[in-house]
Amino acid sequence: MVVPQGSLGTWEVRSIVGNMFPLLILLSIIVLMAGITLESAEELLEQYGILAVMVPTMVGTGGNLGAILSSRLSTRLHLGTTEFDPTDRVLWANVGAILALAATIFTALAVGAYLLGAVLGFGLPLSTLLVISLISGMSVAVIAIVFSFAATYASYRLGIDPDDTTIPIVTNVVDVFGMIIFIGVSGFVLGF
Repeated sequence: MVVPQGSLGTWEVRSIVGNMFPLLILLSIIVLMAGITLESAEELLEQYGILAVMVPTMVGTGGNLGAILSSRLSTRLHLGTTEFDPTDRVLWANVGAILALAATIFTALAVGAYLLGAVLGFGLPLSTLLVISLISGMSVAVIAIVFSFAATYASYRLGIDPDDTTIPIVTNVVDVFGMIIFIGVSGFVLGF
């Protein structure tokens, strides 16, 4: 599929702000849900302090994974080299790379949290942290992948430049789902 030049919006400030302002208002409201979830998990995070240390990395990394994939998809759209075809091997290679990166990062997060907890004296067993980090992290990675494809495709179909919309959408949505999943998995694994 060749994308005609100029078919994905313009570089005019008015166009970009017109597309993004309503979207940013909506995304700000959605992100409030992550804060409410975090507040409702205050007791869990106080009892297991090492989880509070993991929260920013867990949520931030999920958004970064989605941003990476969104950028790659947007670039392929601009180059005219993607069709969102389920048989496209390059799309699957990108998904595989995101999942491999997620597995590596979330394993490192669990090991780092374990070591920090051991030094500070308020940690959890490594096996527990690995289960929490990998289940939460891989779930967040899958959500980031789904929303990266959805946001990129929807932006393209609406004639809006995906470079303007995908990263804010994916990072905000993954923030909310990442927080909910991390708190839910942590509570379930720890019997809280």
